[in-house]
Amino acid sequence: MKKRALGKSGLIVSEIGYGAMGLTGMYGQPIAKDDAIAIIRLAFERGVTFFDTAEAYGPFTNEELLGEAIAPFRGSIVISTKFGWNIDPDTGVRGPGLNSHPDHIRRATEGMLKRLRVESIDLLYQHRVDPDVPIEDVAGAVKELIAEGKIKHFGLSEAGAETVRKAHAVQPVAAIQSEYSLWTRDPEAEILPLCEELGIGFSPWSPLGAGYLTGAINKDTKFDKSDFRTASPRFTPEAREANQAIVDLLRDIATRRNATPAQIALAWLLAQKPWIVPIPGTTKPQRLEENLAAANVHLSPEDLKEIAVATRKITIHGTRLPEAVLKLSYR
Repeated sequence: MKKRALGKSGLIVSEIGYGAMGLTGMYGQPIAKDDAIAIIRLAFERGVTFFDTAEAYGPFTNEELLGEAIAPFRGSIVISTKFGWNIDPDTGVRGPGLNSHPDHIRRATEGMLKRLRVESIDLLYQHRVDPDVPIEDVAGAVKELIAEGKIKHFGLSEAGAETVRKAHAVQPVAAIQSEYSLWTRDPEAEILPLCEELGIGFSPWSPLGAGYLTGAINKDTKFDKSDFRTASPRFTPEAREANQAIVDLLRDIATRRNATPAQIALAWLLAQKPWIVPIPGTTKPQRLEENLAAANVHLSPEDLKEIAVATRKITIHGTRLPEAVLKLSYR
């Protein structure tokens, strides 16, 4: 697996990372602990050195799982995690809304260090921008923790351009994590140009459209009642059927390139900028192998032009997240 620099931060990671969120739920029931540990370790064996989690995944259980799984090779990888929801740092009980007050950030960080079994967190993101706390105060709190050696790099997730600028002026932002894929292009207007300007890396979450861009989901697919996609406007049966055109495009190119739709979707992201590092997640070893093989799929300028022309003619149906969650983005 080749490496990439996440902007000018000094963070060097595998060009495809691994998002651990789905191991402990979100896409249905969690998988068995031994199986989850096995796939994390398989990812490392295959060259992955960038693993993403968050205190909110569980809460806490995802970080605990990752901490146990990576113990044998901790010194060889980069871990990113996230704070920002109103979660009691001691009990994991989730309250309403967000909480990025400096004292809460400090307490949350102490819990993350214990769960991940590390002395310092490589990359700590604010999960969502808290409108009740000035971003300068958030960046200042993280800056103090960096000075103490508890954090190495600061990141923002789903933040707006002006927020990024204000935070960056206090503590350099190493990376931004936001949803980005062939059917979610929001970052292209302001965030990607800003990353280029400021030397910030970008890590797309849900680079495979929560599984839709793999071609394995259609209008008849049934989701477990605990799967977050049951509440997503983009995953209603009607939206899935209406959005089939994007999968058909990927499948057509994949057939010609002896690849899979998922590999074309990931290769397209890798071709956008050299400082973009997607973090697809999966619970299945065969899907992991498929995703990582996307690094060997090189789209030609003609391929990229074909995708650009075709996608301009495709209208994606359904918002990417429920309205209540969507309003927390790009603030």
